[in-house]
Amino acid sequence: MKFRFRTPSLKKRIAARTSVKRQLVHLLGIKMPRGYGFLRNPKKSAYNKVYNWTSFDIFK
Repeated sequence: MKFRFRTPSLKKRIAARTSVKRQLVHLLGIKMPRGYGFLRNPKKSAYNKVYNWTSFDIFK
């Protein structure tokens, strides 16, 4: 495991701010309600659902 300071990437920062997806969401005023993440990113949503089913937290 790495323990060091985070080094921000200027290239990734610019790419994130100028993405087409970000511009469309902003222009159309799309606000996703809670629980609708599968519409925005189905792959990530499926991964998180499986992860949350199969993992457990000892502090809960």
